[in-house]
Amino acid sequence: MERPPRLSAKAAKIIIVLFHTVGLIGMLIPATQALFLKIVPFHLLLMLLVVFFSHKYIDERFVGFVILIYLSGFLAEWIGVHKGWLFGDYVYGKTLGTSVLDIPLTIGINWFLLIYSAGVTMQRLRIKSGWARIILGALVLVLLDMQIEPVAVRFDYWHWADSIVPIKNYVCWFLVSGLMLWVFEQFKFRKQSWVGPILLGVQFVFFGVLNLV
Repeated sequence: MERPPRLSAKAAKIIIVLFHTVGLIGMLIPATQALFLKIVPFHLLLMLLVVFFSHKYIDERFVGFVILIYLSGFLAEWIGVHKGWLFGDYVYGKTLGTSVLDIPLTIGINWFLLIYSAGVTMQRLRIKSGWARIILGALVLVLLDMQIEPVAVRFDYWHWADSIVPIKNYVCWFLVSGLMLWVFEQFKFRKQSWVGPILLGVQFVFFGVLNLV
């Protein structure tokens, strides 16, 4: 049985903008930076709850999608870290919180937030071709990753061998994101609110500003 969202789109957007703004300020101030880095995992968990409970019509299919993307993201990162087949030669730091098998438990949450946000953004753009939505969405996420990488290394999210982000990382980001966005398309969710696109846009601003400072 489908259930309507338990959090209004307006409230969700306010929470997203407010907490990213506070987090950005906290990370820019030297005296509070260490504290705000410690709460990064809780911030990701909050964003998960905000997106989940603002989704239009929460049902078993949506819960299944969340779990599928979470596990897929975690698996992709495990393959990347332990096999080197995806992304490149990298290891995770401590900022993303508790790890299992050297992979932060929050990384699956991050993948879900990215895929959901990009998927809904493409949905809202009213692009008719499903493949066009997938390709454009994957390209947008690659552009976002280019903003994330310098910040991630700087704040101990993860680290690359020789401190160099390989081209392979961006190629794999495109491929993995594209595959997950294809999964998003298969679920054919009803048209969603602007919560996802707002989250995606705020992340571009958040990491963009951190790169400039």
